[in-house]
Amino acid sequence: MDNNNEFSITPMNQMVNLEPGETYTFSITILNPVNSTEEFEYKAYAAPYSVVSEDYDADIVTMADRTQMMNWITILNPTGSLAPNESTEIEFTIEVPENAPGGGQYAAIIVGINNENKTHDNVAVTNVLEIASVVYAKVDGEIFHKGKVLENNVPGFSAVAPLTVSSLINNEGNVHEIAEITITATDFFTGEVLVSADLDNGTYAELIMPDSTKFISKEVNDLPLVGVVKIEQSIYYNYSVSTVEKNVIICPIWFLALVFLTFGAIVAGIVRAIRRHRKKEF
Repeated sequence: MDNNNEFSITPMNQMVNLEPGETYTFSITILNPVNSTEEFEYKAYAAPYSVVSEDYDADIVTMADRTQMMNWITILNPTGSLAPNESTEIEFTIEVPENAPGGGQYAAIIVGINNENKTHDNVAVTNVLEIASVVYAKVDGEIFHKGKVLENNVPGFSAVAPLTVSSLINNEGNVHEIAEITITATDFFTGEVLVSADLDNGTYAELIMPDSTKFISKEVNDLPLVGVVKIEQSIYYNYSVSTVEKNVIICPIWFLALVFLTFGAIVAGIVRAIRRHRKKEF
């Protein structure tokens, strides 16, 4: 079956504040693109959301203390259909229990193709394309913040541009936190600022889930292919800042090879000249 229904949903995540005993209504939008070839039948459901490993692989199966919110969600219009270039809102409520624990709660609204009782040429359709919109909730109550920057890494040498900086950040509190990361790059010889928050190419944010450690890597663009650049990475997190500054040599492998070949040719030329000179002496 030829199916070009590459639907999309917005927003991909929502951050919300909840009060125990209250009920809230939110929504996401589904779009069946204009280049779609057929009507898109969708279904939506709630799932728990957590992360696994320092790479933050998504887990939408495991129930835990911080995924109870899945059971508080009711999707008001869980199924429907969209013609090409049509969109619709899926509304859902979050009914927060009176005894809901304070801190972070996490769930995903999953939207996929509704294949129930659908066949094509007498064959069951098994397309399982699904997209998730994650809800990050902070429930009012006992909130505590604990976490720190474990690693802040800027390399001293890079054979490629863009170069990559990295960090490792943990969160031992009970709610998600935001790490604000700023990168400044300055040409060592000219003092020209190449990357900075003021240029809008040197700042970004990372969400750190509770009870987790996150590995973050970032490519630094707008750097010379060859040169020396002063790189500073500052991480503002949990009311503290971690800063690392290094002079980074950027030198591609092909440039190193060219230097060695040129140096080798010069040395070989000098050796040949010495040998010729000695032969003339004798």
